Amino acid sequence: MPEQYPVRVETRAPQGETNAYLLGSPRRLLVDPARRTPALDAAVADVDHVAVTHAHPDHVGAVAEYAAETDATVWAHAAFADRFERATGVAADRVFRPGDELGDTGVTVFDTPGHAPDHVAFVEGREAVTGDLVFADGSVFVGATDGDMRAYLASLRCAYARNFDRLHPGHGPVVESPRERLAALYDHRRERERRVLAAVEVGAETVEAILDAAYDKDLSGVRDLAGQTVRAHLDKLAVEGRVEWDGAHAGPVED
Repeated sequence: MPEQYPVRVETRAPQGETNAYLLGSPRRLLVDPARRTPALDAAVADVDHVAVTHAHPDHVGAVAEYAAETDATVWAHAAFADRFERATGVAADRVFRPGDELGDTGVTVFDTPGHAPDHVAFVEGREAVTGDLVFADGSVFVGATDGDMRAYLASLRCAYARNFDRLHPGHGPVVESPRERLAALYDHRRERERRVLAAVEVGAETVEAILDAAYDKDLSGVRDLAGQTVRAHLDKLAVEGRVEWDGAHAGPVED
């Protein structure tokens, strides 16, 4: 079972912490060391491998230091090794692809893009360390800058199909009922998509206008994130031929 080590970081994710994890047997894998802490310093003595669920800044801050101190093998997604090196300041020793096992850890890679293009989860038995795929509470940010709403929804469906016993997220507590939570997140995203589409169909053209029409809650402090989410929904709807969208103005598809 993965061991969780919450690390206080600069993040707008829940609790203001990123969860680092230790998992794997007989070899040990360190995942998402966002920053050094005394608890994590004490725990990494037997670490053999280091990897991240994705290369966002609030997940990678101590990768280089722990890799150097433990002489661990550093892994990166084969398709995004350059992105990993830019984010961490260290080049990967080895690369992985979805389905691979990381060394002799017994941990395999599960592809979960959407929140970020390089996003993966790490599976041990019937449990998975899932980064920013799913939280126990609240929704996951999927923005147009680095995210892909189509891919994210597909990743939720794939995780649902795996029927895990528990999910260990990058922020917040363990997800004890994965299928229920994944279904709720999927339904939330589809409902937001319906509201975005409805807003466009009644004449909302800009992101700001769509925000006002599609959200019925106070967006103080998160309006920028909500705007990026709307853009991600519009990108998806445009690819599917359901709206016209040029990056600045949206409109219904003309017959």
